[in-house]
Amino acid sequence: MPDDSIAFVDSNILLYAASGRPADTGKARRARLLITQEKICLSFQVLQEFYANAIHPHKLGLSRAEAIAWCNAWMCHPIASLGPATFVRTLELIDHYQISNWDAAILAAAQELGCSKVYSEDLGHGQNYDGLRVENPFRGF
Repeated sequence: MPDDSIAFVDSNILLYAASGRPADTGKARRARLLITQEKICLSFQVLQEFYANAIHPHKLGLSRAEAIAWCNAWMCHPIASLGPATFVRTLELIDHYQISNWDAAILAAAQELGCSKVYSEDLGHGQNYDGLRVENPFRGF
């Protein structure tokens, strides 16, 4: 049964939280509030996506050490790993909702951890996936 107090965060939330770019100030503030004031969880896939984008010179452009420090800070939160059951659930979600593998893996991980919502810019605000609702915390920015 989903826990209404637990939210799964997608990599874009983490990227905004780590951003020091002036154009991201409002979203960065919102992302940091979510991470510090709500009970959140994530997956290793999300951390890997964060790391790859954070060190990319045309994205955040962080040093490897900075990106690793951010990842280490977030590893205090519950983290889903992609085991056999989560993989099977990912395939079911792909088939049922016709979504990408990566989006389905995020939803499957959130379900594995008992989340009731996913914070993401990419998954369609208000969408419901078998009781798991998507919220874009940056609507209006």
